[in-house]
Amino acid sequence: MTEEHFELHLTATQPILAPDLLSDNCGLSKQRLKLAMQKGAVWVTPNKQDGHTQRLRRAKKMLNAGDCLHLYYDRAVLDSVATPSELIDDLVDYSVWNKPCGTFSQGSKWGDHCTVARWAEKNLLPERPAFVVHRLDRATSGLILLAHTKRTARSLSQLFENRGIKKRYRALVHGEFPCGTQTVNSNIDNRVACSHFDLLQSFPERELSLVEVQIETGRKHQIRRHLAELGFPIVGDRLHGVENSIATSLDLQLCAFSLCFTCPITGEEKFFELAAGKQPWMDHLKLQQS
Repeated sequence: MTEEHFELHLTATQPILAPDLLSDNCGLSKQRLKLAMQKGAVWVTPNKQDGHTQRLRRAKKMLNAGDCLHLYYDRAVLDSVATPSELIDDLVDYSVWNKPCGTFSQGSKWGDHCTVARWAEKNLLPERPAFVVHRLDRATSGLILLAHTKRTARSLSQLFENRGIKKRYRALVHGEFPCGTQTVNSNIDNRVACSHFDLLQSFPERELSLVEVQIETGRKHQIRRHLAELGFPIVGDRLHGVENSIATSLDLQLCAFSLCFTCPITGEEKFFELAAGKQPWMDHLKLQQS
């Protein structure tokens, strides 16, 4: 078996190491299989009544008879290189990161090594597990919270569900955006979606505007779709925006730039905001001004 993209499901008939079981049933080297394990493409379902399927990363962990092993192999996914995420603050039970454009919030069954969560697990000291409590689209950059205990993950998730965490976004859009709050109540995928937009700065000579965004719901591509609906697509939005020399040469100019909430552990008010120089459109605006 030498395909670039395939999945394989095996049941151990005796105690055996995962790389040995896999190498006996596919054409990949043990070195390649161990790499796939490290990058999150191998899963195991224990042979017990309450066994939950989970990633298997340790090549030396012995499988028991009846354990089910799952390999989800995609060479393109596994060969991709993670872009570093920037640690903003480490509060032990949770941390705040600046996720770059192109980095996933969480992985899939095919791997997780290019996610902000896995980057945190491998780079925080001391090392801790990382749990995603909210998501940013792959193309969206900016602030994201990661929990490091299941209890904290539940507490932060509850805050999000109860709208106890205020997130603000900024976007560089095409066109001269009007003054005054522009609200869009337009369903997305048959679900209620509401967004509010305010002009921060206009660049009329370039037909661009910088807007601040607050959302009451979190539907897929909500900000991108609502701004396109208003007639002001985000610069770099190849899916909902416009195709021109500027848009196609830039990443999506949408950034989650601030987070505000009451810490569920200490009760303290927490506020995080990205400095202007770390917001993605700064280099583009400087380039246009030169």
